Amino acid sequence: MKAKNMFRFGFLMAAAMTLMFAGCSKDKTTTKDSANTESMQQLTKDENNFENASDQALNDANMILSQGKLKSTESLPCDAITCIGPVINDSITIDITYQGLDCLGTHYRTGHVSIKKKYQENWGQAGATVIIKLDTFRITKLSNGNLITLNGTKHFQNVSGHYLWELDSSVTSIVHREWGTVTATFDNGTSRVWNIARQRTFTAPSSPLRMITDGFGTAEGYTNLATWGINRNGEQFYSSITQSVVHKQLCDMNPCSGIIVHKIPAASKSATITFGYDNDNNLITNFDCPKRYRLYWVIGNKSGTFFLPL
Repeated sequence: MKAKNMFRFGFLMAAAMTLMFAGCSKDKTTTKDSANTESMQQLTKDENNFENASDQALNDANMILSQGKLKSTESLPCDAITCIGPVINDSITIDITYQGLDCLGTHYRTGHVSIKKKYQENWGQAGATVIIKLDTFRITKLSNGNLITLNGTKHFQNVSGHYLWELDSSVTSIVHREWGTVTATFDNGTSRVWNIARQRTFTAPSSPLRMITDGFGTAEGYTNLATWGINRNGEQFYSSITQSVVHKQLCDMNPCSGIIVHKIPAASKSATITFGYDNDNNLITNFDCPKRYRLYWVIGNKSGTFFLPL
């Protein structure tokens, strides 16, 4: 395994686990009319917290599976106990029990995650699929005390084949997909069921490492869905990625471009998130890194714009 590829893989896993926005305090706001936008801001925040927590489990699974040999003890999750069970009906289960900080020391994690795979199936082969079960997987962000707990089951597929550490001049892109249903319990004790259908494409080395996120779910006539379900206010929502979200290694894997649209049709609400703005609320150019994102909201016949920090 080449040193630079190990660096890319390690950097990606560390950076991906920190993809959470700082908050949703109002900043640089323009509105046509006054309106209560708290539910749309809360949905955006909850979506980010949910994605971050879900990705932590996904990235740990990828790290373990990418070792190639299940008996290896390298690249195991921090402050966690990993146990490999016996072969049952041609399948094997890898159990992860969390009790402590993640490797970056930014989140405290408890609970249990299991990875079920076919014993003879190599994670590096195209189409390899595992089942990830989240059992009271609880994450607290230390900087602000935000807490989310996940329970549910997801499928995780290596669509293209190969391992992330293999990205080089011969393997220039790797595609992963995840789909399933997860119950998210938020910091106010509210629990809601969310559906997931996301694709992540990792590219290198013609340019520094990039991760491109798309949604492939469909429901009730909506397409390109990354998530959909019931928010903490009891409202049905649909979140579509209408323009691929691009994360760049040069920018600490922050989202540098792309558009996500959140819709709550029953309440005539929507929020369009556009990534890639600087501190002056201008679109970034060339190789600049973003500092903010744009939130354009619509509630009935009222609308407005926020520019918020990443």
